Amino acid sequence: MASRLICQLLWLTSLTAALTIIENDRESFVTAAKSAASNAVDYYNNRQSKNEPGKFDGTWWEGGAFFTFLINYWHWTGDEQYNDLVTEGLSYQAGSNNDFYPSSVQGTIGNDDQEFWALAAMTAAEQRFPDNPKSGTVGWLGLAQGAHNDFVERWAYDKETCGGGLRWQLVPTLNGYTAKNSISNGAFFQLAARLYWYTGNDTYSKWANTVWDWSVQSTLFNNQTWKIEDIAQIADNCDNGGGNQYTYNYGSYAAGAAYMYNKTDGKEPKWKEGLDGILQMTWSTFFPEKYGGNVMSEIACDPWLKCDRDQLCFKGLMADWFSKIALVAPYTSGEVIPKLKGSAVGAGQSCTGGTNNQCGQQWYSKKWDGTKGIEQEMSALSVFSNSLVAFAYQGNKGGTAGPVNSDDGGNSTGNPSGGGTSGEYKAPDFKKITGGDRAGAAIVTLIFAGAWLAMVVWLLRGEFFG
Repeated sequence: MASRLICQLLWLTSLTAALTIIENDRESFVTAAKSAASNAVDYYNNRQSKNEPGKFDGTWWEGGAFFTFLINYWHWTGDEQYNDLVTEGLSYQAGSNNDFYPSSVQGTIGNDDQEFWALAAMTAAEQRFPDNPKSGTVGWLGLAQGAHNDFVERWAYDKETCGGGLRWQLVPTLNGYTAKNSISNGAFFQLAARLYWYTGNDTYSKWANTVWDWSVQSTLFNNQTWKIEDIAQIADNCDNGGGNQYTYNYGSYAAGAAYMYNKTDGKEPKWKEGLDGILQMTWSTFFPEKYGGNVMSEIACDPWLKCDRDQLCFKGLMADWFSKIALVAPYTSGEVIPKLKGSAVGAGQSCTGGTNNQCGQQWYSKKWDGTKGIEQEMSALSVFSNSLVAFAYQGNKGGTAGPVNSDDGGNSTGNPSGGGTSGEYKAPDFKKITGGDRAGAAIVTLIFAGAWLAMVVWLLRGEFFG
């Protein structure tokens, strides 16, 4: 009886064993990444909207993050089993104009939604993920360029509002159209910076500088304290930024600054100053000392298990950008890599749910928190995969560190004139009223008034003399 009880206890323990990650053991990170990738793909394959490649149930932007994380997974582990799924989904959602603005979502998405797809394509180009041979002459680079051109057009159309900046949403019927937010502008900045880094085209440098400079003079981004607010209302002329602090706002600007630092060979002080300032604020804000100082927390919602679907993805995005920052700004790696590895160890301890190591959202709690879903698996997958950057620095066997650009092996096909289907609401363009228009209107008014007076007289005559 005692031996049977021991066997049962051992069996139950095996069902809830965490994904044990040993900081200096590369294979433990790979094993954890494979588990999270499998769980995430299972969720994806069993969604209700599976007849539309790349489309998630109830959300569109998360597909861009999902494919980014799977590209990273392939890049760092060499496991190709999900590559066809990535190619199919990214290509399908690119739309007929090759800018990630497909007809199925027009009128319902914001700038930030489209940007995450564009950044996924940029990751594919930088990591030499094979272009889709069925796409003709447009590769991942060309899709990112097409989306960039959309954002340029929207900025130009709305440049008088708050002195520039992208709105959160594109059409007036959407909540957020009356605001400009950090992620829409931070992701645009990052995209422009990475396109400049990849292509060397000064047009992208101009836009990276334009978006950064607008951001730091706005109330969204304080380049003295390095605090980044979430949102500002247009009705206030964007003079009062506010909202919760989120990891992805900081990460979007930090990653862009790292790419600009690298491309300018560190000769433009604002990029190193910006990167250093944002990272220091990131460490003090999102890596609380009470959790050890090396485990990431989405402080606005993690402690109360109140993160919504979007927020559950933010730590995964941050992990993706951390690995890129460590590579393009290597002097940061001494700080970045311990944060990545510490977060991965914590995330692994949260993955004890169910019979297949379902991951939770609280990476610091050292146990499963009872939550599960594709978003939790996505973020865990990202931190497990991207922590493998640590072993690239140690010269261990594994994927090529990257990223690459057009000068050192980047081979994705570009299309710098693509996109340009803005999609932003535009008020009717009324013709300026001239003197002739006024004279014509007066004549019409007199004719109408005369006809109306004649009708009144006719009616009165009928009343009194009929």
